Amino acid sequence: MATIKEAAQQYVQPTTLNIADLDKIPIDLELKDGSGKNKDGEEFTYKYAEIDGKQYRVAGSILGGIKAILQKMPNLKCVQVIKQGQNLNTRYQVIPYTEITTEQV
Repeated sequence: MATIKEAAQQYVQPTTLNIADLDKIPIDLELKDGSGKNKDGEEFTYKYAEIDGKQYRVAGSILGGIKAILQKMPNLKCVQVIKQGQNLNTRYQVIPYTEITTEQV
């Protein structure tokens, strides 16, 4: 059994990252439901995908953007998300992911 000191030294605060932090987002990732508390102590729920043991939050507006793209591109495999703003003023733009090769540059 570990001491408080040992446990504290090994402790890593759990965090949820933002899916927009990724360069390429496969749209076949499994979504899970998470919950947290805001600064006022009120509980809220969110969707997230787990990648390499890290949780990445997926905002509802991102899901809506992917849905819109899928109507025109049903075989889409990956997207990119552009994040603008912070906190309650955050806006997301979803675009199809395209691989750029050296021949295209």
